[in-house]
Amino acid sequence: MKKIRVLVAKPGLDGHDRGALVIAQALRDHGMEVIYTGLRQSPAQIAQAAVQEDVDVIGLSSLSGAHRSLFPKVILELKKRNAAEIPVIGGGVIPSEDIPYLIEQGIKKIFTSGSSTTSLAAYIQDLIDPDTDAVGEPRKIAHIGIAVENIDLALPFYTDKLGLQLEAVEDVESEGVKVAFIKIGETRLELLEPLNETSAIRKFLDKKGEGIHHIALEVDDLSSRIQQLKRQEIHLINEQPTAGAHHSQVAFIHPKSANGVLFELIQHERRDS
Repeated sequence: MKKIRVLVAKPGLDGHDRGALVIAQALRDHGMEVIYTGLRQSPAQIAQAAVQEDVDVIGLSSLSGAHRSLFPKVILELKKRNAAEIPVIGGGVIPSEDIPYLIEQGIKKIFTSGSSTTSLAAYIQDLIDPDTDAVGEPRKIAHIGIAVENIDLALPFYTDKLGLQLEAVEDVESEGVKVAFIKIGETRLELLEPLNETSAIRKFLDKKGEGIHHIALEVDDLSSRIQQLKRQEIHLINEQPTAGAHHSQVAFIHPKSANGVLFELIQHERRDS
């Protein structure tokens, strides 16, 4: 199989390339061919090198603060050379508030200083070779799970005070929990009441009391999503899909990998049209 070719470049007057060299070596360790253009490259030089080297992707690194100007100029220079199909990703010291602007300007993705090289390599692999378990982004927030001591006592706040609609109540024996789904727009609030003392919700209530327990993201292909996260070295509570409410399949990401937030990935049962 043809190796993915990556051009790593340092645009502008940024004189520090230790990070870029680390990234270049990490991508080589993941089986990619890496061309490093060196320091102080202009957007035109970077675009020209990308065309000449016939690369699959360009990775821009910036520590100088000039990313808002330089990154979009690389996109423009690629267009001048009829090479706009070459995806450009960026990284370095980039404030989070600048990321939406850069994405709007045509940068595919920004990896901040806290991102791992494993995540970068996995993203490039999925970007360039989408047949290898590419799963796309989550569809939406399926629901927000809220732990309560007693659903019957908690429910009036949501239905009477907030005026929301109770959709369904069911027991999920595999998780030791009783669940009430409350509809709000296209998503749901999920009230969670423990059914026994060994339930994870019982342990949560004993430790933290009532409150938000998890956020559920709807995905199309849960098994592929799990494999993608494992490649990115994300700590998973479930490495295989398990049964959830409404005949769904679910898996949880460990809070240690998500800044203390418990995320549930959920794939709903497919219904024939």
